[in-house]
Amino acid sequence: MNMFESFSQSYVIARTKFLEAASAAGARLQSHVHPLPGRDGETLAMDVALDGPADADKLLIVSSACHGAEGYCGSGVQVSALHDSAWRGRAAAQGVAVLYIHALNPYGFSHVRRVTHENVDINRNFQDFTQPLPTNPAYREVQALLLPQTWPPGADNQAALEAHVARVGMKALQAAVTSGQHEFPDGLFFGGTAPTWSNITLRQVLRDYGTRASRIAWIDIHTGLGPSGVGERICASRDDPVALARARAWWGSDGHTPVTSIYDGTSTSALLTGLMWNAIYQECPQAEYTGIALEYGTYPMERMVAVMRSEQWLQLHPQADAVLARQIKQDMLDMFYVDTDVWKAQILEQAQVTLRQAVQGLSALS
Repeated sequence: MNMFESFSQSYVIARTKFLEAASAAGARLQSHVHPLPGRDGETLAMDVALDGPADADKLLIVSSACHGAEGYCGSGVQVSALHDSAWRGRAAAQGVAVLYIHALNPYGFSHVRRVTHENVDINRNFQDFTQPLPTNPAYREVQALLLPQTWPPGADNQAALEAHVARVGMKALQAAVTSGQHEFPDGLFFGGTAPTWSNITLRQVLRDYGTRASRIAWIDIHTGLGPSGVGERICASRDDPVALARARAWWGSDGHTPVTSIYDGTSTSALLTGLMWNAIYQECPQAEYTGIALEYGTYPMERMVAVMRSEQWLQLHPQADAVLARQIKQDMLDMFYVDTDVWKAQILEQAQVTLRQAVQGLSALS
């Protein structure tokens, strides 16, 4: 297939391409159907394809659409990989099974939302809900400014937000907004007060496919942060110097951007709570785990915050003007999926390198 044909313009097309590619590759397929329909009435599912033996000792997980709208990129990477016979042969020859998890958040993927149908950011939802949840007073301070009653915001709102940024700085605002909060169910980056459908379903997938492997790698594909088309490799693990060193040894020796960490301040991401990959330690405790979030840049942070504010505002105002609603949704898609051949070529080139490095790392002696 043409390299750009792996990408899609809707969830339903992306899902069809993924299922067809997995079937053609001879992968074992399983679908976990979501309780709600998609934007166009289609069936939603977290689809899982295992390329390799179920009892493989080394397992590479490649996942997409943790943040739904980012699935347009991640699905393209997965479909391309499934069509790449050379890559698949290399993984098989080194005894690595590959588990593709397509659409961790199918609802957000279909509806062009970043969050789930519960309005929850999956990557803030993996908390111990039997314990007091983290507080975020800095978000509380800006909640009303971020989601005004009217859109576009009035001059007073804009001036107040600019004054806040001037006082605390853009980096502090990013941390306040994106680190996660559990106080405002209709707010941004809501981490939830209970496990979401995606949380529960992913844990089942990990138990089904990951408990027999002694070494597991995980590449979770994201978009939004950083320079356009550049794939930042963000260590996706606990605050563990050993896991970070291993990730840097695997993915940081090829001249690309070195592996960064939210724990030492080297990442473009803020320090987050309730991260999804915490589940691997709980569901597959027997495995040595190494992972990264592959974060492809799109547009500047200021634009991303504005787009996410507008999309959340739209959710709170479903009777908004139809023309404005369409523009907000288009802006949301454009923010997390740059539909140009140049950007998509950058995405696939870096993904291919990263996948090969993961197989090499899994195959190396500990």
